Amino acid sequence: MPARRIVSLIPSITEILFAIGAGDRMVGCTIYCTQPPEGVATKTRVGGEKNPKLELIRDLGADLVIANVEENVREHVDTLRAWGIPVWVTYPRTVAEGLAMIRELGEVTGARAAAEALLVELEPLYAHVRAASARRRPVPVFYPIWREPWMTIGRDTYIHDLLGVCGAANVFGDRPERYPTLTLDEMAARRPEVIVLPDEPFRFRRAHLADFAPYADLPAVRDGRLHLVDGKPFSWHGPRIGDALRTLPALFGGERG
Repeated sequence: MPARRIVSLIPSITEILFAIGAGDRMVGCTIYCTQPPEGVATKTRVGGEKNPKLELIRDLGADLVIANVEENVREHVDTLRAWGIPVWVTYPRTVAEGLAMIRELGEVTGARAAAEALLVELEPLYAHVRAASARRRPVPVFYPIWREPWMTIGRDTYIHDLLGVCGAANVFGDRPERYPTLTLDEMAARRPEVIVLPDEPFRFRRAHLADFAPYADLPAVRDGRLHLVDGKPFSWHGPRIGDALRTLPALFGGERG
């Protein structure tokens, strides 16, 4: 029987649940779940990803909690399971896995038809953008996720795969760490042609463009290709995959999806 009292511990999952028509079965979500605003406004807030109120989740009568390997804490998952509450743990690290997760969410929530309807749009778009990108030279891109210390994404991440699908090459894709720490001098040695500054998890703003001023001969700086962007298309799954596939290729010099 599909879950009827769902708690989501991941903002992107919360958005997907509403997109596939399962939002009415969600009884709780985190304080960081903001999308869709009119939907989450009616849900009980159960704390943050790292510090959820486990007793409140139990008191809500949850019959399914959805968590993520990176965003949530293993001990919390173990506690909920010990109480007899099923926890479905997600971990998509590629766009293809993100699409597969939509299908799986449709199955576990009894929203299979709506999930498939979303995928009818997204899967051909994914195939088209991936094929178009394969015909072009990948554009070297620097994608930081933190400042002081500077951090970026390694090859074993969803963002790395999304960049590749959309025609970019992560300049730190050879680093084995998932989230390498680096210096801007090390970044400059990689000669990125585009620098993407997202607003999450670190909130990059216009003032931070000055950090790159000392690197005037860097292709991205020289050509004015430093972009302050909404981080959701790069790291959220579900409907945001469509946003990413339709808009990001143009950021790297390709056609729109």
